Amino acid sequence: MTVLSAKNITMQFGGLTAVDQFNLELDANELVGLIGPNGAGKTTIFNMLTGVYVPTMGEITLNDQSIIKKSPHEIVKLGASRTFQNIRLFKDLTAAENVKIAFHNYIDYNLIQGMFRTKKFWTEEKKAQDECLKLLDIFDMGEYADTLAKNLPYGQQRKLEIARALASDPKVLMLDEPAAGMNPNETAELMETIHFIRNKFDITVLLIEHDMKLVMGICERIIVVDYGKTIAEGAPDEIKKNPDVIRAYLGD
Repeated sequence: MTVLSAKNITMQFGGLTAVDQFNLELDANELVGLIGPNGAGKTTIFNMLTGVYVPTMGEITLNDQSIIKKSPHEIVKLGASRTFQNIRLFKDLTAAENVKIAFHNYIDYNLIQGMFRTKKFWTEEKKAQDECLKLLDIFDMGEYADTLAKNLPYGQQRKLEIARALASDPKVLMLDEPAAGMNPNETAELMETIHFIRNKFDITVLLIEHDMKLVMGICERIIVVDYGKTIAEGAPDEIKKNPDVIRAYLGD
């Protein structure tokens, strides 16, 4: 079953076409890589899929519902969440507080109940805290629950951002260069984490990544873009041998 579909989406900035007639279909529980040279349009594609940009043309559907012109928070409610190339944690909040923020769609108390700290308020807050700690434990980060995000090691900050994205209960998780800045040990751990969360949470994962060892090691299907256009799509073994892909990365 297709959970996310993009048909002929194009993004123009003045006279520059950053993405040109891009197509994508993601099925349930797939793990797909989106790769390409710097400036190929990968993050622009993510921004269109998550409501940061409205495509100049084309159609995007999530669970058979159009998300064109929907805001990012509306798209999160419909089942798609993301991380960012540059870590965007609330650095002066704890790890637990960062994750709890993403439960706001599911906390069921109103403004008055929150102001007066009613029984309903405390019940909902405890439920969110319990779920938050469960999620941190899944990522082996329970010991960091009360640690400020800015004081976490870099690899743990990356994992915390993924945990926060998962707290919104997505059907599609989009990871924008999750291995950026990681050392080889952290990257190997990340590969295991991505596999684990795909299976544990039964979600579809789409990732942008420059680390070819990671992409080739975990992705079942890879889409390659260059100058805003798709130049290849297929299994990792096919992509490795594709002359257009080799040319885009290495030159003639």
